[in-house]
Amino acid sequence: MSVSAERLVASVGVLAGGALLAAPARVLAAVGLDPGLFGLVGAARVLGARHVVQGTALVVLPTRVPAGVAVVDAVHALSMLALAWSSPRYRRAALTSAAVAVASGVVTLRVARRAHR
Repeated sequence: MSVSAERLVASVGVLAGGALLAAPARVLAAVGLDPGLFGLVGAARVLGARHVVQGTALVVLPTRVPAGVAVVDAVHALSMLALAWSSPRYRRAALTSAAVAVASGVVTLRVARRAHR
């Protein structure tokens, strides 16, 4: 993956996070979730904020992002895969979230490794 591809993935993360912050109910409905479920909109906003901060850091300050940040993405991806496996109702949203977390984690690791060479 080239540096420009990494920046593209990080930028998509910023945009997706921004969408979760600005219109969480619309994003949740788009992936098949009921935004009326208790706490879901708030959780979406927290996740959105994390994506905005992490993606921005990867684009603007790539040498300052530690590889350990990818652990957060890995844990998130694993938890979403477990949810997808256990709940057909939430499978689509969980797999979407897991895919975003994996992409983010891969980019974070690549950027961090390059910065520490």
